[in-house]
Amino acid sequence: MRFEVSKVLDAIEARLTTDPALARAVVDMSEIVRYADLDGGRPASSVRLGLVIDALGRRVSEENVPVYVVTPRGLLSDTDLTSNERMVVRRWADDGKVEVVPQLDDRVFEVAELLGLPVLTRSRGNRDRHPWVDEPGRLLAAVAGEGGSPVLMARVGRGEPPRPAERSPLGERLLARIWSCPEPNCTSFGSGGDPDSPFADMRTFTSPVSQPPPSLRSGAPTCPRHGAKLRDAGPRPAVEVLSVRIDGVIRRRFVVSTDEPVVVGRAPEGGRGIMLGQWLTDDARKWISRGHVQFTLRTDGNLTVQDISTNGSGIRPGGAVDDDERIALHRQESRTLGPADVVELYAGVQVGRSKMWATGGVVQPESVMGEAPTMALRKFERS
Repeated sequence: MRFEVSKVLDAIEARLTTDPALARAVVDMSEIVRYADLDGGRPASSVRLGLVIDALGRRVSEENVPVYVVTPRGLLSDTDLTSNERMVVRRWADDGKVEVVPQLDDRVFEVAELLGLPVLTRSRGNRDRHPWVDEPGRLLAAVAGEGGSPVLMARVGRGEPPRPAERSPLGERLLARIWSCPEPNCTSFGSGGDPDSPFADMRTFTSPVSQPPPSLRSGAPTCPRHGAKLRDAGPRPAVEVLSVRIDGVIRRRFVVSTDEPVVVGRAPEGGRGIMLGQWLTDDARKWISRGHVQFTLRTDGNLTVQDISTNGSGIRPGGAVDDDERIALHRQESRTLGPADVVELYAGVQVGRSKMWATGGVVQPESVMGEAPTMALRKFERS
């Protein structure tokens, strides 16, 4: 069963992000791990995070939906979790995949307010400090649903879906800058993590482009993990959020910044870029090159695409569905994209700005719980 749990935690890890451009909801992990009513298991289990992520994916009808996880430092040593679970959460913290804070306070609600995201919680929040919690769809509670699969229920309103992410004006100002923590090993606002960590050789640091929002203490931008005042290190690179849509289903979102172009293809070289191979048909795999198109965001705000493939690609101006309007894009040819233009690598394999596609088009997204322990194993574990 330990192997099964480890595979579930690996699948959950792929859905974790502190990147403000990608996160779709904010959660308090220390709350979610204790939702024993969702699976009838141990008092605390990190696998329950996967149940809630799945519920979010079903609600927004999207594959691979990413969540912003905040956890108090005490959870890293909570003996209600297994030693393997504690080790994994510590690795997530070291890698900057989750945000660790000394005390939770209202950090979850602060992040949600700055980024304009819903909170997945059973708490009602502090209406005096965060009056927006009364808005429909901003607080979503995970409850047991029919057939045993948890669902998200709106705490306020009549079940309206979460509103589109709208950052607060303060959030926009904070996220327009790069921040630097005086702690040299800060994973969120520094150049690295703890060099003595057993996971140091596996770490992927948070880049300035994807820095999480600072915490505000007495009006000053502050590192939420170390409590130190942050230094303004200059403007943050601009970003565009793009989505890969295959046969009408959004499979993945990704960020292009003015700092670095992004290659999309069947399996880009060096493990960098956006790999589509796992979602392609045999015919699509034969047509789409390992690295097929490259997206670049210029400093003037224009997004360009360059074909780097063998077989070519195309542009559908304004998302046109008529094949007569499709513009061929040949090898090494570049084009500036309009706000609603869609890049087509192969029939049905498209990339466009995320705001164009409000819903993912899939009713039952792929679950992160495919390798979860069965109920029989969970009962055995408790005995």
